[in-house]
Amino acid sequence: MKVELKNVSKSFKNIDAIKNINYTFESGKIYGLYGRNGSGKSVLLKLICGFLVPTSGSILFDGINFNEKLEFPKNLRALIEAPSFFPDLTGYENLKMLAKIQNTIGENEIHEALDIVNLTNEMNKKYKKYSLGMKQKLGIAQAIMEDADVLILDEPFNGIEQVSVAKIMNYLLELKNKGKLIIISSHIIEDLNTISDTLLLMDDGILKETQNLK
Repeated sequence: MKVELKNVSKSFKNIDAIKNINYTFESGKIYGLYGRNGSGKSVLLKLICGFLVPTSGSILFDGINFNEKLEFPKNLRALIEAPSFFPDLTGYENLKMLAKIQNTIGENEIHEALDIVNLTNEMNKKYKKYSLGMKQKLGIAQAIMEDADVLILDEPFNGIEQVSVAKIMNYLLELKNKGKLIIISSHIIEDLNTISDTLLLMDDGILKETQNLK
């Protein structure tokens, strides 16, 4: 799998949020995306997911431009910004409802995802009673449970205790070794340095590859 950004720009009124980005993401790698608030990280990830359409340029998934087809990219799952679920359903019920959309997984895969993020003990609590960290864990669980080829996680570790962060990171490394394409944004440089094959710095809408973010 290759995700190619060709001359991609995104403007909101008179503000250029993304400026002529050319970059290729490849399977079997974890890309760490870093940048200050307002640098364009989340906008870039939303563009890749198809939540936003570029003002100019194109985004290709193995040569296919899903924006032209008015479709979302196939076999991509994401956690972008704060997760949102039904407050009066339990964590498990929320995941089960989402799983019915594609209907490609069953209870075993849902339970496995909950275990990976250390949320099994809280899966029967209503979402409205979840802490910030628990909400983030559920957001990661919904992103990983369907074994997508492309996984995008925007600030996934907010509020999550270090033991669970380490467990999730190990799982992401396993996914990389299985050939998945993973993009993670974080303001925690140490996390990105630990897990990433390639580090990317977003600065004022411009994407730059870098060797070290310490």
